Amino acid sequence: MLYLWFPLAFVLVFLLLIARFYQRFAMERTFFEGFAVPIMLFGASVMRYASIGHITGDLAGDTLFGLAGCSLLAMSLFLYYRMTQNR
Repeated sequence: MLYLWFPLAFVLVFLLLIARFYQRFAMERTFFEGFAVPIMLFGASVMRYASIGHITGDLAGDTLFGLAGCSLLAMSLFLYYRMTQNR
């Protein structure tokens, strides 16, 4: 599980950098700082899973993982709509 977190974190940081680039050059607020929330939540869930030794059946880990996915979905949809509105 720990090995899967590093590529995921790389992709999320890349998405954060895209949002920052768009904010800087299009002069539209993208709230790119919000992409740190899913990164931290995914990291916390992976650490929880690693500490208990298995991937399924842990309420705290599953909740963190779900919150991370929901926050990533919300931020990605917001960025998508911000970048494609009126175009």
